[in-house]
Amino acid sequence: MTHLLILGGTTEANALAKAVAEQGVSATYSYAGRVDNPRPQPLPVRVGGFGGAQGLAQYLWDHAITHVIDATHPFAAQMSRNAIAACRDTGLPLAALTRPAWTAQDGDRWQHVPDIGGAVAALSGLAQRVFLAVGRMHLEDFAAQPQHHYLLRLVDEPGELPLPNCDVVVSRGPFTEADDRALMQRHDIELVVSKNAGGSGARAKLDAARALGLPVLMIDRPILPQRHELTSVTQVLDWLAHSGVNLGV
Repeated sequence: MTHLLILGGTTEANALAKAVAEQGVSATYSYAGRVDNPRPQPLPVRVGGFGGAQGLAQYLWDHAITHVIDATHPFAAQMSRNAIAACRDTGLPLAALTRPAWTAQDGDRWQHVPDIGGAVAALSGLAQRVFLAVGRMHLEDFAAQPQHHYLLRLVDEPGELPLPNCDVVVSRGPFTEADDRALMQRHDIELVVSKNAGGSGARAKLDAARALGLPVLMIDRPILPQRHELTSVTQVLDWLAHSGVNLGV
């Protein structure tokens, strides 16, 4: 009997969960547990880590998983590596539902850095007003550059923060270019720091930065081992059908 494991937490994963539920396919949606109030799903949900690649492999065995779809955030590199290793060890088919990376357009002022450490290093120098759009997981890293005044936009209230000078906006996307432009103007932003997450839900800040002529410190995606990558829900459903899953069509 078919049972999918969707490693989720993204807009694409949510769309896939809806499509799978509509097809009546047995599946479980997995959240990493980094958001206090995750979106409800039309599938059974589990929350939390698996205990590395070995723990994930054990979960796949214990729950009779037949297919794994990695629809995690492009920067959830460790989870993606664990999925690759666990599916290799268990012999289960794995597909990644990925979103294309953002590419610079005319008028963009991007400086690329390879990772969070590169972004922290690039912020050395005089104090600026920085829109730090990297989520709450990496805020401790940027405490190494305390001279800046940071604007943080987070999904949940963060509690105590490691940055001495910051403003916090609690909001959940998607966002519009007009709203982000107004946000940056209201906070006198001079520089935007962003992960290259791709997709449409979070790119408004880049459009707003372009409109305002602001530079962007762009953190490139982590490099992952080779895997089967798909870019749409339709492609995933087609892959499942060709993998022997009865989608009822």
